[in-house]
Amino acid sequence: MLISLELFVMLVLANGAPVVAALMLGERWSAAVDGGRQWRDGRPVLGKSKTWRGVVSGVLACGLFSLITGQGFLFGLLFGLLGLVGDMVSSFIKRRAGLASSARAIGLDQIPEALLPMVMAWYWLELSWFVVAGVVVLFTVSNILLSPVLYRLGIRHQPH
Repeated sequence: MLISLELFVMLVLANGAPVVAALMLGERWSAAVDGGRQWRDGRPVLGKSKTWRGVVSGVLACGLFSLITGQGFLFGLLFGLLGLVGDMVSSFIKRRAGLASSARAIGLDQIPEALLPMVMAWYWLELSWFVVAGVVVLFTVSNILLSPVLYRLGIRHQPH
């Protein structure tokens, strides 16, 4: 049970640290991961909200938390990186579908960024699929329910 909670917290950190870093640093170190490039369809590859600052802050937050909780710094770095890669996959798909970065896509906005690192955790930590599915569902539901609250508090820039 404790490992499930730790992995859930790491998903929240990978997702939340970039938001906190943006609030703290403003426009500093906000270079877009896609370099502002467009795909063949003329739309951004990912969009300007996916920044290197976000990648670094999310990966480091997970690495440090994982080190503190005893899973190891490398595990946390990889877990955070996979969570952010999942988020970028979602953004890529949303751009191809013509959705803006602020558009809501329930499931697509949560599942890839939770599932990719949880598959790694399943392999690395020899977890059951029940734990993997439970953490992914918990993250998805909590993200859907709490994002509007964080928006009203001024922490998020969009309500989802």
